[in-house]
Amino acid sequence: MPLSLGNIFNGLFKQYGHTVILLLRLIDVMMLLAAAWLTHYFWLREFVIDQHYRFVMVLGILGAIIFFEIGQVYRPWRSDAMRGEVARIVRAWMLALLTMVSIVFLVRMHLWFGSSYRWIASWGVLGLLFVLIARGILAQILSWLRARGWSQGRIILVGLNQMAVAVSRQLNYSSWAGLQVVGFVDDREQDRQLINDYNLPRLGQIKDLTRIIQREAVDEVWVAFPGASLAERVQHELRHLPVSIRLVIDCFAFKQSKFLSLNTVAGIPTLDVSVSPLHGINRYIKELEDRLLALVIVLLLSPLMLLIAVGVKLSSRGPVFYKQERVGWNNRKFTMLKFRSMPVDAEAKTGAVWAKPGENRATPFGAFLRKTSLDELPQLINVLKGDMSLVGPRPERPDFVEVFKDQVPNYMKKHMVKAGITGWAQVNGWRGDTDLNQRIEHDLYYIQHWSLWFDLEIAFRTLLTGFIHKNAY
Repeated sequence: MPLSLGNIFNGLFKQYGHTVILLLRLIDVMMLLAAAWLTHYFWLREFVIDQHYRFVMVLGILGAIIFFEIGQVYRPWRSDAMRGEVARIVRAWMLALLTMVSIVFLVRMHLWFGSSYRWIASWGVLGLLFVLIARGILAQILSWLRARGWSQGRIILVGLNQMAVAVSRQLNYSSWAGLQVVGFVDDREQDRQLINDYNLPRLGQIKDLTRIIQREAVDEVWVAFPGASLAERVQHELRHLPVSIRLVIDCFAFKQSKFLSLNTVAGIPTLDVSVSPLHGINRYIKELEDRLLALVIVLLLSPLMLLIAVGVKLSSRGPVFYKQERVGWNNRKFTMLKFRSMPVDAEAKTGAVWAKPGENRATPFGAFLRKTSLDELPQLINVLKGDMSLVGPRPERPDFVEVFKDQVPNYMKKHMVKAGITGWAQVNGWRGDTDLNQRIEHDLYYIQHWSLWFDLEIAFRTLLTGFIHKNAY
């Protein structure tokens, strides 16, 4: 067959369909830059963007790159989930703009004079429209190419099971991949139709693979049945054909487990048993979120904190802050701050004691601080220092940790992230003298499902439910 441009283009799409995702990233950046320039020209009538506006543009583009990645904007496209795709893009772009505006407000306040606020607002709207329109056009181009067979890598599945059906569904939804499942082969004829709700055609048995591949012009064979012996048999049957063979890992068993998840690290597939979510860029995103929000909250609440400090001083002799050693991230000990709610010698004889109902060691003013959780406000300083996070598992004293680690399964796993002022357990009512197993179960759920959106949800629920709780004493 003569080599043609169509054949070359077809081959590139088959072998490098994942490059469409890279192309999409570049298009997003170009669309946001174009929207920034157009809105700048509309409001200022200047072709050249000055350095102050360039500074804001860089912040916005970097924010978009980061939050688009965190918000899973570049996960495989699904033709039936455009609404979810738009929602993810809107959330990520709004968060990028919010971060940009916050930084500008703190370090470049003079930009807010004149027409700059109108430019930022216009850029936010036009940038979103440009990104959505460009994605729509790219999706139409890919559909047009696929309809003409240019981006169709043909696949046969060996062995029909739940994983094989899921693979077929996912590949048909993922237009960017340029792959199509044409059917399956399986030596088992009984009960296969019970799980074949996607109506994949059965093309024959494994011994017929060579003939089927030649007849159907198959590019790849994916072995979806567990066991290395079957993969070796398929490889032997196809030893004379230049066809790709892949072994599909059945991830359903892993997804159903509370403690196992599939992941990819530097292109290497891994089965995560117990992994901290705060690695790579996630760690820096979490740090930025904590420091920025804690600084804003401290500035807003500084008059209230000053009044509380005066009240602590007037209620009893001693320092304003109560310093207590706690165990945090990676089992590191740190000094946690609270507004002092007890006399200075309250634990001189008893030592560390768990707070329980009927607590009477606090001063009257201290009891009020505890009931309203206002005694926790100095922990914002711990967040600014990097010892704690705004959201995370609550830290305990070293004495209690030594006891709990042998009594509660997986207790020490809570130290895989920074301790928080509030957390998933607290907003669900598990605080104070409550079931420790339930608290740890909620803490582990938070660690396994951490995301920036989850943090914001917990913070929002903390504000809605307030700080007063029946278990705060």
